[in-house]
Amino acid sequence: MTDEILLGELATALTCQSGVKIQINYAEKIPGGDINETYKLSTGEGLFFLKLNSSRSYPEMFAREFNGLSALRETNTVSVPRPLYHGTVGEKGFLLTEFMEKGGANPDFWENFGASLSRMHRNSQPHFGFPETNYIGTMKQYNSPYSSWSVFYAFNRLQPLTRAAYDKHLLDKDMVEKMEKLWRHLPNIFPDEPPALLHGDLWSGNFMVGRDGKACIYDPSVYYGNREMDLAMARLFGGFDTRFYYTYEAMFPLAPEWKQRISVCQLYPLMVHLLLFGGNYHNNVKEILNAF
Repeated sequence: MTDEILLGELATALTCQSGVKIQINYAEKIPGGDINETYKLSTGEGLFFLKLNSSRSYPEMFAREFNGLSALRETNTVSVPRPLYHGTVGEKGFLLTEFMEKGGANPDFWENFGASLSRMHRNSQPHFGFPETNYIGTMKQYNSPYSSWSVFYAFNRLQPLTRAAYDKHLLDKDMVEKMEKLWRHLPNIFPDEPPALLHGDLWSGNFMVGRDGKACIYDPSVYYGNREMDLAMARLFGGFDTRFYYTYEAMFPLAPEWKQRISVCQLYPLMVHLLLFGGNYHNNVKEILNAF
């Protein structure tokens, strides 16, 4: 990383945050996925984590992530990196957070993680949604408020992705009709529950073992939704121990027949993956729709 203008801007931001003059000693590039460049910054005041991407391709992405991280941290239920600063320099967008050191898992890691998530999910508000549109991966995630989860899930989640997938010839007319049939059936599938604050993209790549031996979650796609969405996402790609689910259920029991709703909840992330990564996810989506 050689952009001295960006380094200078970041140093100024850190100085404003801390109240003392901070100089960035070096920036070490670390793995950060397909979308972002990620760095560990070493300064006289400690280590920080930096994410960069194209502000033109992903406008306001880091502002939305900043707000999502802030919302999760405010619950004081689970460890979340403290967001410090976001902005743009030239064509680069950036997000600066505290650097979370990795550690070894405590013996009760999974029980603690499940209990922490259950406490986070008890944070609610009157409507499903979030004050702003944000992102899941590189895709816009719409959060217009609705009092009904079924209406929210249909209009803000499944409908926009179905339209996009059809336009890209990833879904045919028959699958679109089956999707529309499912939308109409959603009120009969989901029981009434208050909105829960969700991570929104809770898979094994978005948590780590912190220095305290407990879970730290990051890269959120935050909104208030049905809490079964987070749990279904966690099950989709594996990586979560059964103790995580058992403890969650003991702390905050799910509504009856939750197992029958897992696939419906997984339809949203599968549609996201279909649009981002192509036809490999077509059969997964088709299998769920054929059940209705």
